[in-house]
Parts: sequence; structure tokens; C-alpha cells
Amino acid sequence: MKTTLLLLSTAFIFASACKKQEKAQASATVPDTLHFEQEKHLKNVRMLTNGGENAEAYFSFKEDQLIFQSTHGQYKCDQIFTMNLDGSHKQLVSTGKGRTTCSYFLPGDNKIIYASTHADNEDCPAPPDFSKGYVWKVYSSFDLYVANRDGSDPRAFLPSPGYDAEATVSPRGDKIVFTSMRDGDLDIYTVNIDGTGLKRLTTALGYDGGPFFNWDGSKIVYRAYHPKTEKEIARYKQLLSEDLIEPNAFQIWVMDADGGNKRQITDNEYANFAPFFHPDGKRIIFCSNKGSSDPRRPDFNLWMINTDGSGLEQITFFDQFDGFPMFNHDGSKLVFSSNRFNAKPRETNVFIADWID
Repeated sequence: MKTTLLLLSTAFIFASACKKQEKAQASATVPDTLHFEQEKHLKNVRMLTNGGENAEAYFSFKEDQLIFQSTHGQYKCDQIFTMNLDGSHKQLVSTGKGRTTCSYFLPGDNKIIYASTHADNEDCPAPPDFSKGYVWKVYSSFDLYVANRDGSDPRAFLPSPGYDAEATVSPRGDKIVFTSMRDGDLDIYTVNIDGTGLKRLTTALGYDGGPFFNWDGSKIVYRAYHPKTEKEIARYKQLLSEDLIEPNAFQIWVMDADGGNKRQITDNEYANFAPFFHPDGKRIIFCSNKGSSDPRRPDFNLWMINTDGSGLEQITFFDQFDGFPMFNHDGSKLVFSSNRFNAKPRETNVFIADWID
């Protein structure tokens, strides 16, 4: 009897080992079909959402979840959701009312911050008027909200007249950086996690926004457009009075966390935005339609550049949209949003990939 059990046990172990080996061999031969041949920095690309418009997905501090904005199904404009890194357990964490944008986890991952228009109107606000050109809406009804991780108890954070949005958090866990029109122009501000110590970091006329800290919290990378000529200044001010901006000539900038040592990193006629520091602190990944035959086309790819402006390298090679990249803390994973391999035209999904340096 013992001999029989021993033989059965040995056979079971052997069979299990064979199955594991077969599974490993099968997974090793499955083609990585969600990226393109030139994308040598990406491996094991996985689609985490499937349908609708999904974007701006950012890691939690523990890097076990992502928080992102999505328009799909019953939701007629963006709401905030969380999900696991494999795309499971998607959960609505905003109110389901108004329009939301730019969400982020707070230190400890027990609370979140995002911008929403729901206090002004529970319906979706009107979309931008594209008869004025390719414009983005900077809704004056956007205010920042802090809520529990599950979305409960949302409370206004530093409310003020005009646009407040684009909040992200220092990896050190001590500061929030965001874009606001509270002083009459679109500028970048920092504030302590508890809402004290508000400080304006940019003062030049024009749009300064989309800020992210580097990994030691000492620097901030952001996008900016500063009109120069009288015609550019007049158009910028006119559009801003209508809660509009043109994203056609954004450049990437870096400054110290206190607002000092501002310097421009990119210098081209294209739209460059959504910058994020590589964990080595020496490189910035960002989204740009650089190289597009028509700057108005949605032909955006991910690019990487050194912080001194050298070494520009194209990372993704898709003829529609790749954007909103974020690394995890050790640079082994990259999450981004893309139109690639969507089921319907114009759908945008969240992807995660292994990063190959």
C-alpha cells in the first residue's frame, strides 16, 4: 500500500512538473502582439482596459493598483476608477457626477485626490468648441477633492474660483503639486499634504501645467506654453477667458521643487506633454506628435530625452496616440494609454509593459 501511494505521489509530482514546463514553454512562445517591432524598450505589453476612453493611469504608492479616468458604458464623461495591475477589480471612486480628471493616490494609499465639476453641475459640462481650432477645455468649475480610497467622503481641497486640477504627489509623500487659475493665469502650485504652505511656483504669462515630481522630490517636470508675440498673447488671453487653451506648442520644462532654476528641455513646433521622470533622474519620458507630417494630427508617440535636452529617442511607434506614461519606482514597469489594438475607432485603453533599458 505504501509502495503504491509512493508511486502515485511520484507520478503526480512528475506530471505536475511536466505541466509546469509545458506551460512555461507555451508562454515563452506566445508572441508579444501588443507592441511594434521598433519598440525595443517594451516587452510583455498587456491591455488592462477594453472599451471606451481610458487614460492617465498612475501607480499607487504600494504599486499594487492604478487609478485612472474613464468614459465608458453609462458614464458620458470621465469618472475616476481604480484597478489592480492585471486589470481586475475595477471600481468607481469618484461621485459618478459631473466630469473628473487627473487622479492620484495620497501617501499610504488610503486616500485619493482628483478634480471634479460635480459641485457646479451634476451633468457633464459642454465639450470644447472646435470651431475655434484644436482646443482643450480648462473648466473653471474644476475643483480638487480628497476622498477615501473607495471614493467615500469626497471633500473639496483648497477650493477657489477658476480651474484647479492636474494634482500629483511627491514620492516623498510630503507635497502635492497642481495647476490652478486662482491668481488669474494657469500656473503651478505646491502645497503640503495637509493643505498648508500653499506656494505659487510659476509666474510667466501662459499655461504651466501637467506637473510631476522626480523620484526624490527635488525637481518638478511640467509642460508649458508662454506666448511671445502680441498676436499670440491676445489669442491666449481670449481663449483663456472662454476656459480654453491651445495645446499646439507645449514644451517640456524642469524646475526645482521650490520653483527655482527653471529650464526648457524641448524646443520644437510640436505638442509635447505628459512628462514623467525615469527613476534614474537623468531622463524624461513624454508624449509628442513630433515627426508628424501634420501637427494637428493625433499622431502622438512616447519619446525620451535627457534632462539636459540631449539624447532624444522615440520609444513607441504607433500612427495614432500613445501617451500619459508613468514608471514604477524601480523602472521595471511602464504604464501608458493608447489607441493601439482597440476594438472600435477612437477608443483609448490603459496598457502596462515591462521596461527594457
